[in-house]
Amino acid sequence: MLQDRSITRANLKTPKAAAIAGILFSLLLIAVFWLLRVSVPADPQEPGSWLRANSNVVALALNLVPFAGIAFLWFIGVLRDRLGQREDRFFATVFFGSGLLFLGTLFIAAALVGGILIAFAAQPEELINSAAFHIARATAYNLMNIYMVKMAGVFMITTSTLAIYTGFAPFG
Repeated sequence: MLQDRSITRANLKTPKAAAIAGILFSLLLIAVFWLLRVSVPADPQEPGSWLRANSNVVALALNLVPFAGIAFLWFIGVLRDRLGQREDRFFATVFFGSGLLFLGTLFIAAALVGGILIAFAAQPEELINSAAFHIARATAYNLMNIYMVKMAGVFMITTSTLAIYTGFAPFG
């Protein structure tokens, strides 16, 4: 029994697990952003015509978000495991915190857009003319285009810094 546990543990610690999780997260998030980009206009003041034409595509993108989030959490976990005792507490805290904030803003934005879709399905004409629609749309826009992008940048910088300083990832 102890031998089986050590074999399983050794397999989970491989760099392949981080690579697979990172690639899966990247592919899923690219698919989500591409589906949203082709379906939802970039202008947050757009009156909502995209809801009539593209709500099914947006719903597909929103259904992929939790899977991307799980892959991202797995990626963070494997990288933290690879850091082990070499972890710099400051950079590791910023790395972990920015990753969670990135994921949190992604989920909140997805929930807002999901709420818009549900409200539109219930009462299409009333939603588009309501202030609630415009507030939810503008909030989701700000979350994705301001806060989430900044947290992704902080995450990438701290991940790169940790990789360079600790040498937990091979270079070259």
